[in-house]
Amino acid sequence: QVQLVESGGGLVQAGGSLRLSCAASGPTFSIYAMGWFRQAPGQEREFVAGISSSGSSIYYGDSVKGRFTISRGNAKNTVYLQMNSLKPEDTAVYYCAADRLRATMRHVDYWGQGTQVTVSS
Repeated sequence: QVQLVESGGGLVQAGGSLRLSCAASGPTFSIYAMGWFRQAPGQEREFVAGISSSGSSIYYGDSVKGRFTISRGNAKNTVYLQMNSLKPEDTAVYYCAADRLRATMRHVDYWGQGTQVTVSS
């Protein structure tokens, strides 16, 4: 059974930073692209960032470009999201995701349970 477990969410002031982590279990997880989505109350789930299995392809949503950085751990079964210059509009539940195809995360196979990020003004 594949599992994605997020950690690192919390409350931060505007302008601050947080680092989210996602640990994936499963014997073939190193071949998956991994990424992050977020969903604010009353809004649709939004693509935040994706990284290929090798780490060579990376994509970001327009709203986070230049502020967020996605990376994979050396074991390839962990993905991180470094979030800098946080804004109140970044407040959302952040979900880790895994896609067997591409880092654009258009066909997500697995989702994590989500971690809350709240940015106060």
